[in-house]
Amino acid sequence: MNTRLVIPLVLLITLGMTSCVTKKQYNTALDQLSRKERMLDKCQKELATCESDLNAMQTSIDLRKQQYDDLRDQLEDTKNQRDKQVTQVGNLTVLSKSANDNIQKTLEQLQQKDRYIQLLQTAKTKADSINLALAINLKQVLREGIDDRDIEIKVDKTVVYINLSDKMLYKSGSSELTMRANEVLEKVATIIQSRPEFDVMVEGYTDNVPISNECMTDNWDLSVKRATSVVRSLQSNYNVDPNRLIAAGRGEYNKLASNDTEAGRIMNRRTRIIILPKLDQFYDLLDPTKTAQ
Repeated sequence: MNTRLVIPLVLLITLGMTSCVTKKQYNTALDQLSRKERMLDKCQKELATCESDLNAMQTSIDLRKQQYDDLRDQLEDTKNQRDKQVTQVGNLTVLSKSANDNIQKTLEQLQQKDRYIQLLQTAKTKADSINLALAINLKQVLREGIDDRDIEIKVDKTVVYINLSDKMLYKSGSSELTMRANEVLEKVATIIQSRPEFDVMVEGYTDNVPISNECMTDNWDLSVKRATSVVRSLQSNYNVDPNRLIAAGRGEYNKLASNDTEAGRIMNRRTRIIILPKLDQFYDLLDPTKTAQ
């Protein structure tokens, strides 16, 4: 039942039960009732307005709370990013210091390598100068009375080579030296004696034609015995210190030309005398205090 109908009805019943009222009293009661109804309507409207305002405020609060939560999350992300950047900067600082140290070490190593390269260049220049002078002396000494086709003098790296043909040094198929060989070896010995700081290696080479007789088993045997004959002659006939002499046989290997032709076989049959620095002298060339002299 509607509240507006209930209240007047109650009032009328009440008035009826108590006593008869005058028209004036009745009208007064109706006026009061009307005012109460208007006040009630006003209160209800105000209540509705308050409820609407309350809902709006709650919505605004919820929105502000969401914004706050979002800002708080953004702030947390920013702090995390900052911490990561600080860590990265710290790592970069460590890496930069390490990189600077490595660069410094690399520069020092490069400087050391530059000094070593300069030292090697100086040593090579000195060695080349010594070998060039030695080769010139040998060519001057051996020039007279010797066919150029039978002898070759060349400088290769740190040594001087003297290639001698077998026909000039040995009797055919033998390790026995010829008279002409003694003439050549005497001149070579003169140079060797003048340079006591050098060692001398004699290498024998043959072609690939097999040999087998009472004295020789094969080309290995022939090449070794020919080198030994030269070494023995330098020691016995020309007083070269045997501690400086080395005899080696290379057999038919390490050929200079093909053995398929007679010209090639003649070229391969040779004896090589190598004049080379002693090991201690070679190391002296790498000694800065001695290289500068």
